[in-house]
Amino acid sequence: MQRPPRLIVGLGNPGAEYAKTRHNAGFWFCERLARELGVALGKESRFLGEVGQSRGQTNVWLLLPQTFMNHSGQSVQALMHFYRIEADEMLVVHDELDLPPGALRLKFGGGLGGHNGLKDITAHLGTQDYWRLRVGIGHPGDRNEVINYVLKPPRKEEGEAIDAALERALQAWPWLARGDWPAALQKLNSKPGGASVPGKEEKP
Repeated sequence: MQRPPRLIVGLGNPGAEYAKTRHNAGFWFCERLARELGVALGKESRFLGEVGQSRGQTNVWLLLPQTFMNHSGQSVQALMHFYRIEADEMLVVHDELDLPPGALRLKFGGGLGGHNGLKDITAHLGTQDYWRLRVGIGHPGDRNEVINYVLKPPRKEEGEAIDAALERALQAWPWLARGDWPAALQKLNSKPGGASVPGKEEKP
């Protein structure tokens, strides 16, 4: 049986120099969600990240690892172990090169798409069986330009599309929060207007 999430992880890199870069799309979502839920995020050295908890009807932890992207698993594992959170009770929000700006894709398990943050989380947890919300940032078109691309801010029109996607993700939060994954999949795995996102279908 699918359970509601107890932990939302936003991936990114700490520091002002990275704050507006494409690689920080996961941070952007978690920061917005924290504001929406009235959660104060504060640095927790034992979890190597910025952490906050929403109480009441939605009892969920928010985590922004401060270990830099390639070591995200250290932070995630520390918090999950301490609070005894299972992998399938976690949603990781991250930037996705293989989706255009403005596209979202919710999926459970499956491949890691070469994303170093996901690779490190999976290595630390020993499983790929956790939820991911992929936030499209587009691809530079040249594999050799990927690192430079993700560490730069999006262009104006890209930024507007990503911003709209994050707003759509926030609107789907009530379904995510109660673990209604089929409804969340339907709402998130589509373009504005209801057209399906092209590409292989992801099954929960």
